[in-house]
Amino acid sequence: MQSSAIAWEQVSKHYAGTTAVDDVTLSIAPGSFVALVGASGSGKSTLLKMVNRLVEPSAGRVTIDGADVAAGPAPALRRRIGYVFQNIGLFPHLSVAENIAIGPRLASDPPADVGGLLERVELPRALATRMPAELSGGQRQRVGLARALAPGAKLLLLDEAFGALDPVTRDALGQRLRGLHDELGLTTVLVTHDMAEALLLATRVVVMAAGRVVADETPAALLHGAGGPEAQALVGVPRAQAERLAGMTV
Repeated sequence: MQSSAIAWEQVSKHYAGTTAVDDVTLSIAPGSFVALVGASGSGKSTLLKMVNRLVEPSAGRVTIDGADVAAGPAPALRRRIGYVFQNIGLFPHLSVAENIAIGPRLASDPPADVGGLLERVELPRALATRMPAELSGGQRQRVGLARALAPGAKLLLLDEAFGALDPVTRDALGQRLRGLHDELGLTTVLVTHDMAEALLLATRVVVMAAGRVVADETPAALLHGAGGPEAQALVGVPRAQAERLAGMTV
């Protein structure tokens, strides 16, 4: 199965007089790793959720490989897309193995290779029999990632997936995510408020403000000053932190 292309075509989303996404046209090539960044309320999560129809646009359309995502039933669409979010959403009454395998089971597809998926996310196979409550936050998020990959999806969406993790766990999981993206040939879209994470993991960074795309650059271009004031304000945060750390004396 080939990686998927995504396109938002003049999409908008309005909530009771508030515009969350404002006439966005954006395309993502197959195999890309794109980070959507911006301040809280910029519209990045709303834009992402339009892809798997957790949010329906008020205007415009979203396509995957040229096909309108609204053309068929939402459950069938979502089985083609891996989705990981901050609160993980593991079923507490199901074991790790049952959580990972639930997508293929509900779709009547061949059983998931639970052990292999656990190894892919750098967890021991022995965790398959554990319950979610017995795992750390980082372990639960890795199980969530394994579950997202279980149906064999080539499109992976992550909505602030690592936001609740401690910095060490977050960095390690981010690196594993980037490795999986390359190993499996995924198209990955990561919503994050952490600009350093976006710069380190993505090949392309899309900056949103007030529901619009205000910058669309490579990490290298952003670090060299491209993207305009909103983008540079975000880049300036990790840069200033690094400078302060470099200037500290022991």
